[in-house]
Amino acid sequence: MLPAIFGISGLELTADERAFFKDADPAGYILFARNCENREQMRALTDDLRSIHGRDRLIVSIDQEGGRVVRMKPPEWPKYPAGEAFARLFEIAPASAIEAARVNAEAMARELALVGVSVDYHAPFDVRRPETDNVIGDRSLGSEPMQVAALGRAVLDGMSHAGVVGCLKHMPGHGRATVDSHKTLPRVEASDAELETDIEPFRTLSAHPLGMSAHIVFTAWDEERPATLSPTVIENVIRGRIGFDGLLLTDDIDMQALDGSIPERCEKALAAGCDIALNCWAKMDDQLAIAERLGSMSGATAARLDRVHAMMGEPCDSADTEELLAKRDALLAIAEATA
Repeated sequence: MLPAIFGISGLELTADERAFFKDADPAGYILFARNCENREQMRALTDDLRSIHGRDRLIVSIDQEGGRVVRMKPPEWPKYPAGEAFARLFEIAPASAIEAARVNAEAMARELALVGVSVDYHAPFDVRRPETDNVIGDRSLGSEPMQVAALGRAVLDGMSHAGVVGCLKHMPGHGRATVDSHKTLPRVEASDAELETDIEPFRTLSAHPLGMSAHIVFTAWDEERPATLSPTVIENVIRGRIGFDGLLLTDDIDMQALDGSIPERCEKALAAGCDIALNCWAKMDDQLAIAERLGSMSGATAARLDRVHAMMGEPCDSADTEELLAKRDALLAIAEATA
């Protein structure tokens, strides 16, 4: 199996995509708004992907957080709030905020499961700071590590209850970045001791089987290479101090924080210790080159992928999505009432 996750160009597979995916056998796929028109179309697309591989347990992934980061959009799908809504409620009523985050995530994941999505790259475990760039901004679950961990755990639990696997991102932390890594490479000058705050939420949830790296240079650990491309950061910090032994994906390998060709970036990321390269933009030339440059995934990566597959499944019960959303709204209203 190829250690890559690929994007798809449109609402259905082209003949070239179907033939290439069958031959390359990538670890999975990522969907964007260009792939999400309505429930029937999405289910047909995800069923088609599974039919190529002949297996039900397959990474069919998406970035669906709520707020600014949504691929499945209204009016076809419900609107979900950004993480900041739960962070505000946590300041007033922590237990209510945790429950609101859980039921919101479960409702969202039930919508994902209905259309065949098995993995959601949610939640950001990035600790927000005054200088945090708006690329994170209101997506963050808070500025205190314990709060971020508590709300993040609720998100992961809610999605798991619906049979969808969540993700720890962006390891080892995106909260100190003052520029957008989609556009340029952030450099964080904080000391090793200061960065303990950033890694704490990830350490708390380190047993989760799926995580994503950050395209950020942390000068205390590696002055030259971003975390995604740094053997030092991956081995010593992500695998070592955080204790994460799950499947480690790169953030989008196409982002401008990285340099070199797309296949070169993939090779460097895997050589540094990432398990899977995430290639989002469905450019067939890049996909072909990645398939040519990367060998089959390692045994360690395959074992980690199996643990992700094992978390996929059917919803635990037949809870009503509208009831979950009504409960979320009633809890979030507590914060509005005290504003």
